[in-house]
Amino acid sequence: MYKQVALTAFVLSALGVSQMAMASDGCLALPTRATFVAAVEQAVVDTNGFGFHLPMWVTMVDNTGKICQVYSFDAATGPNTGENAGNKAWLGSRIISAQKANTANAFSLDGLSIPTGAVYAAVVPGGSLYGLQHSNPVDASTAYGGIPASYGTAFDYLRYHRIGGVNVFGGGVALYDASGKKVGAIGASGDTSCRDHTVAWQTRVHLGLANTPNDDRLGLVATPTALFQQPACGVADPTAADNVGIK
Repeated sequence: MYKQVALTAFVLSALGVSQMAMASDGCLALPTRATFVAAVEQAVVDTNGFGFHLPMWVTMVDNTGKICQVYSFDAATGPNTGENAGNKAWLGSRIISAQKANTANAFSLDGLSIPTGAVYAAVVPGGSLYGLQHSNPVDASTAYGGIPASYGTAFDYLRYHRIGGVNVFGGGVALYDASGKKVGAIGASGDTSCRDHTVAWQTRVHLGLANTPNDDRLGLVATPTALFQQPACGVADPTAADNVGIK
């Protein structure tokens, strides 16, 4: 009798934990992987006229910073995943894309969207936020866990982990649902930071999660002196006429 009661209590407890985990899983509130992949592919194609035309890494996190999706795509040849993904796309950009997504989510609110490049002017030496980029360091055990064969796939080790990290150049934007609530962020990396920003921006648009509380476009200038400005990249930079993500 005691064993049966104990077993029943254990099962009910496990179910309760499972239900709580499901209820708190912000990834469930975000688009599916198929929708995410389609949005990334379209965004990369949309912006392929800028920069070096390199394959992109794009990461999506929920509003707690948990990584929900990771993907790499080349507009010319298609999906770029697995252990050889780093032969075409910068392998370091896999982690940078996650770092950018974490940054945009960590420093944006329901009432204020702050893309990664927006704080550039404040974090340079002498800036009021100098040193911010060294806070919230990347969790190396998460960044380099798993097997390379899974990179960029549905089984990428980064998924369902929180990697941390702070990045202060273009490529990360927060995600907002139809009610204006922040539900996570997108980070893109693999080309110039100017094109990274446009890819992240366009991915957000294609996901239908661009209901931002403020204009969070970046100004590309020679010498940033204010928030929401970052240095121009100097390689076929997007302009306001080319892309809504740059002003």
